[in-house]
Parts: sequence; C-alpha cells; structure tokens
Amino acid sequence: MSDDDERARGLSRRRLMQGVAAVGVAAWIPFEQIPAAQSALPTPPSFPGGIPLFQQAYKNWSGAISVDAVWTCTPNTPADVVTLANWARANGWRLRAKGSSHNWSPLSLAVNGSDAAKVVLVDTKTKLTAISVDTSSSRVRVQTGATMLAMMTALEAAGLGITASPAPGDLTVGGVLAIDGHGTAVPKTGETKPAGHTYGSISNLVQQITAVVWDAATSSYVLKTYHRNDVEAGALMTHVGRSFITEVVLQAGANQRLRCQSWFDVPATELFAPAGSSGRTFTSYLSSAGRVEAIWFPFTDKPWLKVWSVAPSKPLLSRQVNSPYNYTFSDSLPQSIFDLSAQIIGGNPGAVVDFGPLNYNIVAAGLVTTFTYDIWGWSKNLLLYVRPSTLRVTANGYAIVCKRADVQRVIQEFTSRYSARLADFRSQGRFPMNGPVEIRVTGLDKPADVGATRSPQLSALRPRPDHPEWDCAVWLDILTLPGTPYADVFYAEMEQWIYSNYASYADVRPEWSKGWAYTSAGAWTSNDVVDTRVPTTFRTGYPTNDNWDSGRAMLDILDPARVFSSAFVDKLLL
Repeated sequence: MSDDDERARGLSRRRLMQGVAAVGVAAWIPFEQIPAAQSALPTPPSFPGGIPLFQQAYKNWSGAISVDAVWTCTPNTPADVVTLANWARANGWRLRAKGSSHNWSPLSLAVNGSDAAKVVLVDTKTKLTAISVDTSSSRVRVQTGATMLAMMTALEAAGLGITASPAPGDLTVGGVLAIDGHGTAVPKTGETKPAGHTYGSISNLVQQITAVVWDAATSSYVLKTYHRNDVEAGALMTHVGRSFITEVVLQAGANQRLRCQSWFDVPATELFAPAGSSGRTFTSYLSSAGRVEAIWFPFTDKPWLKVWSVAPSKPLLSRQVNSPYNYTFSDSLPQSIFDLSAQIIGGNPGAVVDFGPLNYNIVAAGLVTTFTYDIWGWSKNLLLYVRPSTLRVTANGYAIVCKRADVQRVIQEFTSRYSARLADFRSQGRFPMNGPVEIRVTGLDKPADVGATRSPQLSALRPRPDHPEWDCAVWLDILTLPGTPYADVFYAEMEQWIYSNYASYADVRPEWSKGWAYTSAGAWTSNDVVDTRVPTTFRTGYPTNDNWDSGRAMLDILDPARVFSSAFVDKLLL
C-alpha cells in the first residue's frame, strides 16, 4: 500500500467526524457563549473592562477547522478595537476579526487550533454594522461587520447597486474585502461599463479605508483613514487577514435590473468544447450576457448553467422576484442528500456515482417547480442566492488570469483534465470528488473603473502591467465533502497540473478563502506553493515598490507587533 493510500485510509477519527458533522448541519446555528466568569479557560490578563468577553467554540464554513473553546469579545465601537489592540500588544496576545466565519482557509485560526491559546476573536457582526449611503457621490460608508445583504439592501433603497458580488449574503463586508471576494461578470460584447461599477472584486470599489494601525509618534495603535490612492491602501484593500479594518467607503453605481436564466440541458461537451467551437459554448454566453456561472456535478453530463443579463424591463416570460435566495431547493435539501452524504463519508465513497446525478435532478426539478429558471429583478435579488443552510462542502480554488480570447481554452483544458483524472481514480475504486465544479469569469481590479490609480496589491485580480492583454480571470473551484478519502491527493495532483498547464499563456493565483497549496497531507501544506509560487505571482511584472514584498512590508509597518496575524498568515507573509 502506498503512502497516499495509507494517509487516505487512515483518516483520523476527528476528521471523519468533522465530515459527518458537516453533512448533518441543516443551519448555521450560533455556538453557546460562556461568560468569562464561568469559563474554564484561563482569563486573558487585565482584559479591558466594558467589552463583553466570553468563551465560544469556533468552526469555519466546512467544519474542517473546529476549536472547542476560544476567547471571543464584542466591541461596541471602533474605538474599542483600538483599546483591544493596545491591550493585546502589551500582554502578548493576538486579535482575529470574526465575522460570519464563512471561510475555508486557516487565516483566522490554525487547522488544528494550535494557535488559539492566546487569541481573542473579535466579533464584528454584532455591533460594527453601521451603514450610510451618500447619493450625491454614489458611495456607501459601511462598518466591516455589516453583511453584504445589509449593504446591498441599503444601496438598493438609494437606487444604487454593484455589478457582481459573492453569492452568500451573510458574508461580512470586512471578510469579503480581506480575501478579494468577487462574483462573476465581464462586459458582454458591446457593453459599456456604467459609472461607478467594476467587473473586478469588491476590493476594487474601495475609496477610503479605516484601520487600526500602529502610530510611531504615540507608540500606540490608533484609528487612521486612508484614501484609495495612498500607499497604505494598496496593502489594506486585500490584506488576507493581516490587518483590522473597521470601516470603508465603497463606490457604487446606478442600480441595474438583471435577468437570470438557468439552463440544465446544455451538454458539458458543448459548453466546455475546445476553443473556436460553434454552439452553446461558455464563451458564447459571455459574449451575449457577460455574467455566467457553470455548476457541474460529478458523474453527470449536463451542468447547471446560470446566465445573468442586464434587462431594464421585465422580459415577457421572466418571473419577477423581490427578494434574494430564490433557489429554495438548494437551501432545503431532501433527506436523501444527507443519507448519501453520510454514506460517502462513512465508508461508501462509491455512492458519489449516485450523489452527483441526485443533485442534478434536484436542481432540474427545483428550477421548474419553483419557476426560478427565468427570474428578473433588482441586482441584489439575483446576485445573492446562497443561504447558510446549504450543504457544507470543502473547496479549493484558483484564479487563472488570462486573455478573454483564451477563456474557452482555459476551461476546456481544465474540465478535460478533471474528467480524465476522475475516471482514472474511479478505475482504482477511488472517489475523491463528490461536490460540483464551479466555473466563473470576472474582470480584473482595474483602479480606473472607479477613478483611482492604485490597485489592491494582494488581490488575485490585480492586473499585470507586463501583460495588459490579460484582462480577465477564470475562477476554478472544485468541491467535495470534508473528510472524503483521497480528496487531498486528487487536489494536489490537480494543483500541480494547473500550475504547469497554464504557465505558458496565463498566470495562476490562489483564491485566498479556499483550499490551495496541497500535498497528500492536506491544503496549505505545500511549502513550494506557500513560500515560492504564491509570492512569485505577486512579484512578477510589478515594480519593486508596488509588489508582494512592498505590500507585506507595509502591513508590518502598520502592525509591527503582529497583533493582527495568525500562525498561517505569519508563514504566508513572513
């Protein structure tokens, strides 16, 4: 038996139970809070008075990172965060911002919780939620604990909106900015970008950013506000968990009515056909609408294809929707899904052969029975469509920065390789992937989109000055249930292929919030990727005063005590 076999078969009881627990979660239920006076944990020394402190369990989205007891506090104001930062520095503790914990990677806490002993999680979602909209400038001032749903609702009420956003509305604005959260959008053929909009990430909308930073003059942490073109803002707009942002001002534009059509009858062989093919290819939908997502379940031959288009007036056959989360069939899954999920994790991975088709059938039937295969409404109601109650899966993710003319090539090469390797693993009785492949395409973070000159330095969507022809990014995500045997081996193989295959005509960047840097030991364990490949992609083509190293150095200047860091972030941004 090979080392990979032994590792895959020798899943620890803890990891196996994490997978089973994730399968069985029907809702994202907050954990019990144990007041400091009743906690079994040693109380942080001299903790600031007036800021509620309690013990609480921590668990990330997939449940793969789970810590039974972590100190957590709820600041009432941004000034409280300053107080916490100065306390943490004086006492040798660390602070980690905590929003919705809708994250896969160990940016907050280590996978095994080994760095949690002297960490206080800072809950932003309870109190730091203020939102105000300035219609005269089409901007929104928002504290970073506010959710994307709340912010987009406020924008909608003022007649404003954004082009694209992550699908879950429960994400906090601060969490989205930390990891350059994005949606899916490029301009369709002939489309002119509306004023105030961008086809890149949410980070590219930043106009001002307020953070808790070190002030050398007073030898203390203070609140400071930076404008978009300030050198500090370049590092802060996508800081990968290395800073604490309390408030931002984001640019918006006139709200748009969108139409979203879902198709479940386009064969994968046609949608993902070689570049230059005729028919219903992925790029044909990009040309006609510009906003496309493909969700392809394993062992099925037709993806769930979603196509958004700008539609000022309601198309005759579309159903008008006035609220988000319209795909109820994906939020309230039947018991059969959980039964099969438990089988896959509990010792019958071959059940995935039925699992993928079952998911596809639920989608196909659900779109018809809920009349959501063709919906129309304000942008928020079509861009937000994932609730916390959906099935929890783990995910890896990459952005392939390339020419728009190469999008079909990128997708065809990836899907062909993915299918071939799945077949190879199946022939060996291995079934590592049971979730879908998700494919989206976005524009890059062009600062000129919002009247700026400085781009987010650590955003995966940062344009390459030496390759101006690379004008978009293909996002490739592969999902599977936590604890699935051979998943890490499969992910590691695919990652090595991705880096090798696209090197000749594109650039590969990690999706910060997802899984990457794989070995058979799991995600974020490849020293080659963490220490070399990732920094290289943010150095190559950029001036030395505006690249990975200068961004990392700026984050150290703003937080020299590394109060706002974690074990993994320390390694990544060493």
